[in-house]
Amino acid sequence: MADQRKCECGHTNPVGTVLCEFCGKPVEENGDRAFPSMRYEGMARRSQTHNKTLVDHVWNFFSSVKIAIILIVITLIAAAVGTIFPQQRYIPVPVSGESGVAAFYKDTYGMLGEIYYLLGFHKLYSSWWFVTLLVMIGMSLVICSLDRIVPLYKALSKPRVNPHLSFLKGQRLRGECEPGSDFAADETLAQAAAILKKKGYRIYREGSTLLGEKARFSRWGPYVNHIGLILFLLGVLLRGLPGMYLDEFIWVREGQTVAVPETPYYLKNVEYKTEYYREDEFPEQLDLENRLIPKNFQTDAVLYVNENADLPGAEPKLREVKSGSITVNNPFVYEDLYLYQASNQEMQLAALNFTLIDKQAGNKELGRVKLDLYEPEQEQVVAEGITVRVISYFPDFYMDESGQPATRTSQPNNPMFAVEVRSAQDGAAEKMIYVSGRIIPESEGGRYTLQIEMPDFTDITGLMVRKDKMLPLIYFGSFVVMVGLVMGFYWQHRRIWLHLEQGRLYLAGHTNKNWFGLKREAEFLVEQLALPMSLVLDSKSKNSAAENKTKEEEKPT
Repeated sequence: MADQRKCECGHTNPVGTVLCEFCGKPVEENGDRAFPSMRYEGMARRSQTHNKTLVDHVWNFFSSVKIAIILIVITLIAAAVGTIFPQQRYIPVPVSGESGVAAFYKDTYGMLGEIYYLLGFHKLYSSWWFVTLLVMIGMSLVICSLDRIVPLYKALSKPRVNPHLSFLKGQRLRGECEPGSDFAADETLAQAAAILKKKGYRIYREGSTLLGEKARFSRWGPYVNHIGLILFLLGVLLRGLPGMYLDEFIWVREGQTVAVPETPYYLKNVEYKTEYYREDEFPEQLDLENRLIPKNFQTDAVLYVNENADLPGAEPKLREVKSGSITVNNPFVYEDLYLYQASNQEMQLAALNFTLIDKQAGNKELGRVKLDLYEPEQEQVVAEGITVRVISYFPDFYMDESGQPATRTSQPNNPMFAVEVRSAQDGAAEKMIYVSGRIIPESEGGRYTLQIEMPDFTDITGLMVRKDKMLPLIYFGSFVVMVGLVMGFYWQHRRIWLHLEQGRLYLAGHTNKNWFGLKREAEFLVEQLALPMSLVLDSKSKNSAAENKTKEEEKPT
């Protein structure tokens, strides 16, 4: 049986080729069918010719544009779901531990919030399945590009200067004529070359055939776009490596020093303040109804480095590295660490103050008792021989199902203290409880009680902690994407052939877009050469139905 891949010109074409790589003649007789696709000059793609091994099946799966679109749609839907409620890192109140996170979503958003948390959507963008979607999109981009870029390179690196006559007649833009007995072929082709050069075409000449080509580079636009997207995705995925990316949110009370997550640094909130506009600062009189308009949110902070960070179990040894102010849109920057002023909670309870009273001594005031709501002191001496010890503390007190005291969160939303007053003189000890603004003694006939005083308040600042070493790569990928889009949108790959055969002159043209622009240039050429030729531009549905179908199937993402 004869080799069906061998063209009459003698060139042997790979399996899957529809147009001869050398002369452009259809490898199989088309009959009345439309001319084969010109997208890759009729060359075969790997996914169309290999379908045996597991690697081939994986390659063919990810080379499909339909699969890529499905993956992108799923990723977009998942990303949208992640915005319904705030991600854990952006919870607008201080929480600690998974129980606090779960309680926040349940208490704030009800059953939907609880389901949201249980499904893991509160950490959606770092979840394994979302990262897997991004990896699959990256694989699709790489394989789609490689599957198409190889035949495209072969097609563009060796332009058909002297194609088969059936190739010219099969183009959407074509025309032919008999130039007459006084026609000078060499002179006409030389004149055509000069006209096309002025139009920006690159000229190729072989025998009685002339090819003018321009803007070939525009065909690489979609693949440059793919490269940019791959770099962008690579930057996003590399953020998952340790030390490459940090996006955390920390709450710091005035005077408190906290560890910056995933870094060797500690941050101290020296002072938080909110500045308000004065009435004389407004250009005109405003009716503010005793309302204050914030002018500036500012945190004065000190950054320390823990010199014992590499010694497991060692006590932190802090050394100051920088101090300064953090305001909105003016972050605190140290090396690649950025701290942004993002939120605040003013006038929050910091400590409860009491006066210890000796009722048997005529309600004598024995001394002050301070119960810090964040780090309560376990025992404190109030007067000579009298101490107050904290037995238990529940910051967000409630009674659980078994009737035992418990706390919903670690925040002092409803503090409850159980304390013991002990006298060293007689060894007596009395217990009492503070809850909901009341003192509940162990017994009514006790000697001591606590008198409630004005509590201490504090301001809490919310800081966004950012570090992103992959940002330059992400920006560069975005720039490459824009370059690819410009290449593909603002230029068109155009080719015009002039071919003389058996006394007839043939003109054919092909472009990847803007066919009417190509037709105008071809008509201008015909007019300048004074040829008795009329051009035909077939509609897409008639002459290039197969090509359009292939474009839809092979269109790069």
